[in-house]
Amino acid sequence: MPRSVTRPARDLRLPLWQALIAAALGGVLLDIAFPSPNVWVAAFPGIALTLLALRGRSLGGAILVGCVGGLTFFFLLIQWVSTYLGPVPWIALAAFEGLFFAAGSVAIALVLRWVPRVLPNAWGRLLVIPIAVGGLWTGREYLAGHYPYGGFAWGRIAESQSTSPLASLAAYLGLSGLSFVIVGVVALLVQLALERPMRVVVRAGVAVVACGVLLVVPAWPTHDAGTTTIAAVQGDSKAGFFQQHQYGDLTNAQVEATYEHVPTSKKVDMVVWPEGASDRDPTRDSFGRYAFDTISQRYDAPLVSGVITQKGTKLYNSSIVWQGGKVTAQYDKRHLVPFGEYVPDRPFFNALAPSLVGLLTRDETSGSGANVLTVNGVKAGFAICFDIVDDALTTQMVNGGAKVILAQTNNADFGRSEENTQQLAIARLRAIETSRPLVNISTVGSSAVISADGKTIDSIPAYKPAAMVTKVTLGSGITPAIRFGGALEAIACWLGLAVLVLSGVGSRILPRRSSVGDDRADGDGSDGAGPHEGRENAPALADA
Repeated sequence: MPRSVTRPARDLRLPLWQALIAAALGGVLLDIAFPSPNVWVAAFPGIALTLLALRGRSLGGAILVGCVGGLTFFFLLIQWVSTYLGPVPWIALAAFEGLFFAAGSVAIALVLRWVPRVLPNAWGRLLVIPIAVGGLWTGREYLAGHYPYGGFAWGRIAESQSTSPLASLAAYLGLSGLSFVIVGVVALLVQLALERPMRVVVRAGVAVVACGVLLVVPAWPTHDAGTTTIAAVQGDSKAGFFQQHQYGDLTNAQVEATYEHVPTSKKVDMVVWPEGASDRDPTRDSFGRYAFDTISQRYDAPLVSGVITQKGTKLYNSSIVWQGGKVTAQYDKRHLVPFGEYVPDRPFFNALAPSLVGLLTRDETSGSGANVLTVNGVKAGFAICFDIVDDALTTQMVNGGAKVILAQTNNADFGRSEENTQQLAIARLRAIETSRPLVNISTVGSSAVISADGKTIDSIPAYKPAAMVTKVTLGSGITPAIRFGGALEAIACWLGLAVLVLSGVGSRILPRRSSVGDDRADGDGSDGAGPHEGRENAPALADA
């Protein structure tokens, strides 16, 4: 009796012109999922359209589809780069990230081609393809977030979910793990729709179980470690790189906002100013010392402020803890922004764009110290602006004993764009991931105090001098994301790569089976239906 075999998935292969439209629409939907407008559910059809556009593509077609999808997404997502610097940096960064996206798309297209050739079993395909696609997407996000020059960890799928029901998964999986699961589930749903002739009830059952598991995971329990009262002050100063101001104006704005909006009748444990809040270093400037002493003495509490400090000839973007007329602790920013706080390989880039490189006349130096400082008896984790996107620094905070996160930032260079709300979304996920309250304080907004479960406790409207005086519940304990997040990320990435390599080798060794992976050249003809579509005598799906 002949052995029953499964039929391959539907050979849904869009003509190239349709695939390009689908990829562009997918990029638009991915952007819509992020702040703003922050329609998080749009990420799911955005991923699905991207995957459908990649099915059956040749190498050249996959590159083209990936470029269209990636460029559309990043050009829309990071328009804020052009706010003051003009179109050149925006185009350069979006194009570079779009190429990363295209490279990941090629790998995914190959998996979608090769796996059906080597796996004749529908259930095997439903297991392996989502894992591989999720792993390769996560791997692309990892590489883009680390290389070159420390990377640009912006636009990760997880970052679109800060206000969704899936945000609580960040405490279990971390941001990379959350991206892996979301992309994997979408890949599973797409594959389910294409497997044939699987019964509708089976497809629906698998889809419901997969989605239901994600939604029923309970929020990670928070652990009360006492309270502390924090006064976080948004001075609404002209702290942008190209904004005109006199020396001392930034410090004055913060002092005035603190005096006006933080009453002395409220006992506070610390006063927190944003990144770059003071343009006077109190260790080198007498007026700065007087201003810092005045605030600290007025509230009988340490002042935590962002300031540019200098050690020898090196400049640092620092956060200092000032009390008793001196610096009692200091954190120097670890994750500097290339072309924003320093110019890497300056001679090379100066030859390419001398007018732009010439705008940044000084290079700051990355710090090397711990990012956990003791402030009035409370261990606080420090993240200055771009530090908040760094997974490793987040893990170091918690492992260093941080019970609250102080995220100081200066968003004045990006005007009223989406940059500040996108950064706040990342900060919200960090609070959930670490199970720590987080104070996101900006020079101009968005400023908010976020609880350990991601809820907004207090906030300040953008471009308004104001303060948040908030009693926050400190956090303790280690979430699974902090304990295992790095390992989960590595496993996901290596699984994706392993499936890519093994399926590629297997497709060369095993007899070729007709599937969505047929090696046909991309074109604009009506070749979307595969050679098996509509055959009545095809073998039945034995395991469905």
